Amino acid sequence: MPLPIPVSTVALVPLPRTRPRTAILASADASFRQRLQQRLSGLRWQVREAETGAQAWAEAETSAPEAVIVDSWLPDLDLAEFLREFRGSFPRVDVLTSEGGNTADGPRSPYRQELLYALRMTEDTDTAIWNTACDLEDARSLAVFADTRKPPASVHPQPAFPPLAEPCDCPVVAGPMLVTPAPAPPRREAPAVERLPELVGNAPSMLEISRRIRLVAPRTTPVLIEGPTGSGKEIVAEALHRLSTRNRKPFVAINCAAIPEALLEAELFGHTRGAFTGAVQGRMGRIEAADGGTLFLDEIGEMPLSLQSKLLRFVECGELQRVGDNETVKVDVRIVAATHRPLAKHAAEGAFRSDLYYRLAVFLIRTPALADHREDLSPLVQHFLERMGRTEPVKRIHPGAVAKLEEHTWPGNVRELEHVLERAAILAGDSAEITAEEIDFGLAVN
Repeated sequence: MPLPIPVSTVALVPLPRTRPRTAILASADASFRQRLQQRLSGLRWQVREAETGAQAWAEAETSAPEAVIVDSWLPDLDLAEFLREFRGSFPRVDVLTSEGGNTADGPRSPYRQELLYALRMTEDTDTAIWNTACDLEDARSLAVFADTRKPPASVHPQPAFPPLAEPCDCPVVAGPMLVTPAPAPPRREAPAVERLPELVGNAPSMLEISRRIRLVAPRTTPVLIEGPTGSGKEIVAEALHRLSTRNRKPFVAINCAAIPEALLEAELFGHTRGAFTGAVQGRMGRIEAADGGTLFLDEIGEMPLSLQSKLLRFVECGELQRVGDNETVKVDVRIVAATHRPLAKHAAEGAFRSDLYYRLAVFLIRTPALADHREDLSPLVQHFLERMGRTEPVKRIHPGAVAKLEEHTWPGNVRELEHVLERAAILAGDSAEITAEEIDFGLAVN
């Protein structure tokens, strides 16, 4: 009769795998991604890295992952919004936050213990990745997994994995002993953000824009700027170009809503002579004119769906085809797009191509409405008065006029404020001071 096999010996035999498990790591912290990638690779996971939520989404569409690990802060998308939309599109994918917590009532991968173990063993002195949101069930599973993966000393002198010694807020059962967690390392204070000269105001939302511009400007990463009309999206695009390595090359802007649909394709991609009625000679398009520099696509949400597919091809391969031409032209541009529409919602509803959205929204910057940073009203007023003073004497503004400005709701945002002050300066005539009587909102251009 064959001898019974001890249970402890069975636990040491790894289960066969037909293919590597795929996990996507979405985090702006390259150091964290590298350390976690090394841990998961040692557990025979195939790892795909993403710096942003949009990149993680694109990776999930092409790699069919078993799991996605998302950092608690994404540079381009709100985490709760991303998790909700991702869960709806990929209901079978196990999703965890970098803290090891559950993100929704979704499926749990049978290999979740390995994911938790890799997270647990990834040290991070900057962001306390295991601080934790793990539940007791996951903690016990992790401990059992770590314990059963250790081979006998007679077979392997060294343990398969390092001992569980990193900090954890919840008790971890390790064999017969109860390990008391050490306190998590303190978070490092974020450095003070210096405001860019183009952006007037010191509200937290404006300082955050300056911080994001500095982070992404040196890269070639596509940027999507979202914000209400008149909130300064083009100023942000120009600042991105100024701080980039492409600042000696052209900055070409095109308003996708201002050009008729029939002419927009030729305006973007160019055309050959005789390509359509009235094309008496060939013309270079705006994309080609921006070669080596930055292409700013304002109001990208207004672009027709038929043209979005052609723009998508250019974004993917960097080649364009002029209207009426069979040859392709290679162009190197950095794309910055802007919209006042909720483009993610439109993409989900089919009003905008989702594949194009996720390629344009690799890095997201949101410009706030003026009503959301009213504390910047006074410096903005001073800024516009000084700018008007370059061609004529600088005017003062009466406290009564300031009070009237503060009571306004500013539906047209910063652009409306500029127009109101310009009109008030004209109505003041030769007077050196703008009073409340010259402040008129009825004719404001929004």
